[in-house]
Amino acid sequence: MGWHRELLIGFDLETTGTDPREARIVTGAVIEVRDGEPVGRREWLADPGVPIPADAVAVHGISNERAAAEGRPADQVADAIAGVLTGHWRAGVPVVAYNAAFDLTLLSAELRRHGLPSLRDRLGGTDPAPVVDPYTIDRSVDRYRRGKRTLEAVCAEYGIVLDAAHDAAADALAAARLACAIAGRYPKVAALGPGELHRRQIEWHAAWAADFQDFLRRKGDATAMVDGTWPLREPAGEPV
Repeated sequence: MGWHRELLIGFDLETTGTDPREARIVTGAVIEVRDGEPVGRREWLADPGVPIPADAVAVHGISNERAAAEGRPADQVADAIAGVLTGHWRAGVPVVAYNAAFDLTLLSAELRRHGLPSLRDRLGGTDPAPVVDPYTIDRSVDRYRRGKRTLEAVCAEYGIVLDAAHDAAADALAAARLACAIAGRYPKVAALGPGELHRRQIEWHAAWAADFQDFLRRKGDATAMVDGTWPLREPAGEPV
């Protein structure tokens, strides 16, 4: 049957910025998807506790005024999202996130910021898994395709409709559907079990990062560093 025909958990965050260790959660969504169709959802709006920059508001449309008036405290939102995700991981259900290293690193940073148990703590010391990242998978199975690898662009490549880009629920659903579409196009991906697919993505991301770092250095940036860690990056010396 294949993992892509079973229950998947689409996950996405919209945030205050692009640095996952510094940005804060504004909205989050966890969408239960079976065979490409949503069967359940949880959504959150947070008051991030810091001003939302205008360029971030322009992306996701959540104003400072709305976040302050309607959002739950940031620590409650981070704790709730982490609780839902780790519940699915404990049950062995894959969590699908496009560019998962961003969302999971950001969530982990928020948990640390608010003194809350980390994802690993909640999972008894194990890493969050299995994670399915269509960004990482697509980049490996179709590495020579030209063009952007944004969620919108890759959805277009696989025929996935994304009606409201940068809405957390829409992006989470699109990520899950995209994972199914990639598995449908590439039987070798569909044939992997979720655990083995998770391990392969660790290898694929590390290989991509090493190649991209070499490319940047050949282009003249002798000190270029590309993080090869996936799906969760942590500051040196600090557990996430």
